[in-house]
Amino acid sequence: MRLDKFLKVSRVIKRRTVASEVCRAGRVSINGRPAKPGTTVKPGDILEIAFGSGRSRIRILSVKETVRKEEAAGLFEILAGDTGDQP
Repeated sequence: MRLDKFLKVSRVIKRRTVASEVCRAGRVSINGRPAKPGTTVKPGDILEIAFGSGRSRIRILSVKETVRKEEAAGLFEILAGDTGDQP
């Protein structure tokens, strides 16, 4: 599955166009490598996403074309998150 679609389906980012823009801006990496919107993701991949001044790391647990809102959180596991609030 494409990275931008996964971010939207998993509801990490609510709109696919925004997910695509974030990837093109170089704010997403997969397994330590910069990722483009069309990069293929698979279970076990580690995503790092820069949100504002913070960074989040998530592990992909499952890849599905469509899921219900209640099931979306089961597609990934949050490994670490830095909100950037601390000095």
